[in-house]
Amino acid sequence: MMRGYKTSDTDALISIWDKAEPLAHPFLSDEVRDQVRRDTVNIYLPNAETWVLENDGTPVGFIAMIGTEIGGLFLDPSEQGKGLGRQMVDHVVAIKGPLTVEVFKDNKIGLPFYERCGFVVTGEGVFDASGDETFKMAMPGS
Repeated sequence: MMRGYKTSDTDALISIWDKAEPLAHPFLSDEVRDQVRRDTVNIYLPNAETWVLENDGTPVGFIAMIGTEIGGLFLDPSEQGKGLGRQMVDHVVAIKGPLTVEVFKDNKIGLPFYERCGFVVTGEGVFDASGDETFKMAMPGS
């Protein structure tokens, strides 16, 4: 079940982030990872439009939106490969229409996931905090 984020979800969502983020971004330094974690708690979750995916009442994933851009999508690693990430994307697409996302070029989990969801590369960028290269991606029609 998908539902809107509540501040009481923060600890559960950060626990998911703590497990999933290093798998997707093993190339980030601990310093950058710590800063992004703090920013997720203090800036991103409170200010983004965040949707929480629950399994039996327990959060197992979340997708944070800034307009029609996916600011972050994280799924507990034990739940990956079951179509739940796609379910989160489809939920938001049904509300907002075609989406965009920026993904690290070295993200071996996220990049193929977004390609399977129909996103195509539309440009390149750089993550300022680390200097890592990114792909800007969009669904057709966005």
